[in-house]
Amino acid sequence: MATDTVVHQLAIRAGNKLRDERLTLATAESCTGGMVATAITDISGSSAWFERGFVTYSNLAKIEMIGVPATLIEQHGAVSEPVAKAMAEGALRNSRAQVSVSITGVAGPAGGSEAKPVGTVCFGWSNRLHTQIETQHFKGDREQVRTQAAAHALRKLLEFLDQRER
Repeated sequence: MATDTVVHQLAIRAGNKLRDERLTLATAESCTGGMVATAITDISGSSAWFERGFVTYSNLAKIEMIGVPATLIEQHGAVSEPVAKAMAEGALRNSRAQVSVSITGVAGPAGGSEAKPVGTVCFGWSNRLHTQIETQHFKGDREQVRTQAAAHALRKLLEFLDQRER
């Protein structure tokens, strides 16, 4: 199970990779409420590779801050791969970063449905040329789901950056 220490270590690794590649990161977070951005900015010198973070907790924030189309949310719901993709791409459009990560999900304990139970989290990673999306299902209480989601976002960011080199 991911812990704050795991998230911090992943943020350090992502920061080293971004700095080495001379890239900057933007985040668009919903259910994690800025946990990824916090883990990053806890690192001294992160301003060299972290451009900005958007906490788009409400649907209106997703629409107003990063340009997620309202129709996309209406058609697929806020917790969906199409919205995660639009969030990642919107974070790039509304920043000077070259890479982004997005997170939208149901952390619980309420808010889940049969189709999207508590622990359902959708992710996006984008670099202006390619956007990768996926959905994960995490177990645990609200804080455990959020921490696992933050760790997963950073772990997959490292993989996404590695793919860029190929």
